[in-house]
Amino acid sequence: MPLNPQVEALLAALAGAPMPDLATTTPAQMRAANDQPMAVGSPIPMARVEELEIGLQGRALPARLYVPEGASPRPPLTVFFHGGGWVVGTLETHDGTARALARASGAAVLSVGYRLAPEHPYPAPVEDCFEALCWAAESGAGLGVDAARLAVAGDSAGAHLAAACAILARDRGGPALRHQLLIYPVTDRDYSRASYRENGGGEYFLSAAMMDWFWSHYLGATATQDAPLAAIAATPDLSGLPGATVITAEFDPLRDEGMEFAGRLAAAGVAVEAQVAPGMIHGFFSMFEAVPDALPWIERAGMALSRAMAA
Repeated sequence: MPLNPQVEALLAALAGAPMPDLATTTPAQMRAANDQPMAVGSPIPMARVEELEIGLQGRALPARLYVPEGASPRPPLTVFFHGGGWVVGTLETHDGTARALARASGAAVLSVGYRLAPEHPYPAPVEDCFEALCWAAESGAGLGVDAARLAVAGDSAGAHLAAACAILARDRGGPALRHQLLIYPVTDRDYSRASYRENGGGEYFLSAAMMDWFWSHYLGATATQDAPLAAIAATPDLSGLPGATVITAEFDPLRDEGMEFAGRLAAAGVAVEAQVAPGMIHGFFSMFEAVPDALPWIERAGMALSRAMAA
């Protein structure tokens, strides 16, 4: 399909913005350019929004709990990890996404501010997210949620972290998960796929060069082959994982790796619903105010969570 007209208009509006020189841009400069969300409209109202601190060994992570209007007295809980290439992104950049997902699913959403690379390279972000998931599973009563009905979700690098948490929960005897919602997930460091060749030049927001910049900062001195929880596409056994919803975008360099990962999950006996959003680009889930055609996809994701966590 052609590029969605709303996406096309957004890209045209952004066309005049200066592009970073990835050879010299520092993480601090990238954060300064990307971590200032632009308020387009009023936030989606919630019944309750609570600022939290997740106390872990030797560190504390900021988190934000969203309970949607009309939620049950003890709603199920989705633990959400934001995207941003493991280097950028905050609770604020994904505030709208978390609110939209809470509204669409009827579940509470706990957005986790994990530590970022390169100050905290692999595996620190993965371990943060997994330990935060374990904390959430043990804290249901205090949070006012039913943590026995638990899911993980994320977009882009956050989807990678959600999938890695599902693998760790299985392998380490962690919390039982009802579902994993993976929005255009990163699954490995392979730029040879057709979706990279077709969409990786930077004309559709995310480029192959930018993904390599993110990967380099995330892994630091660790070789890709020595980072199994980073290159999750190479996980030998994907059986026994929770059901998954995988949503990718047609004009996204990450499209093919996301769909291949969904195929491997299905081949391992995991119940999977995977779809490519036609005409969309990387990041469209968080662009719904400028791209209203993203809203049906958020509704679809929310319904998948709702079904998976029904009592």
